[in-house]
Amino acid sequence: MIAQLKGILDAIGEDWAILDVGGVGYHVFCSAKTLQALPQTGEATKLSVITHVREDHIHLYGFATAAEKEWFERLLSVQGVGAKVGLAILSVLDPAMLSQSILAQDKAMIGRASGVGPKLATRILTELKDKVPVFGTEVELATGGGGAGADQGVMADAVSALENLGYRRAEAMSAVAKVNQDAGGNAELQQLITGGLKELSA
Repeated sequence: MIAQLKGILDAIGEDWAILDVGGVGYHVFCSAKTLQALPQTGEATKLSVITHVREDHIHLYGFATAAEKEWFERLLSVQGVGAKVGLAILSVLDPAMLSQSILAQDKAMIGRASGVGPKLATRILTELKDKVPVFGTEVELATGGGGAGADQGVMADAVSALENLGYRRAEAMSAVAKVNQDAGGNAELQQLITGGLKELSA
């Protein structure tokens, strides 16, 4: 299986790119956001790749970031979401926006993607609400971003504490994020837990 390609960008299309790796051109399907992140044709680039093997084809799907690749795989785990729809979602929502939309259960945001109707949007939100990572660059719990605001470890500890009290992770993450935002991005652990409990019981 091909997991990564590093070579010269040969051409770009509406939803694909061709990467020249040692004289071999690889046709890779990409989201609009990955295509926008690519350099000019003729320049060197690298893509993380997922190889899909079917009876009638072998398709390569390329991603500019590991977070986008991980979300693509999560999306494909939802019944009714194929590769085309997965790329369509990632074309309108980057990983952070997708994480936030799922935490907020925002059906309208998910429904912006081509091929995603109300029923499928609801299924995506339902099946992925507990699969949003607690921490990491792809989901910015602090509104200031991964490098600012409360320490990510502290926020993860607060989420874990609320989970231990019986709350679901998605609910706990949403509550902790709001408390940290209201505190200007510098909330301490006890403040996050206490405030999170108030949010969850409101």
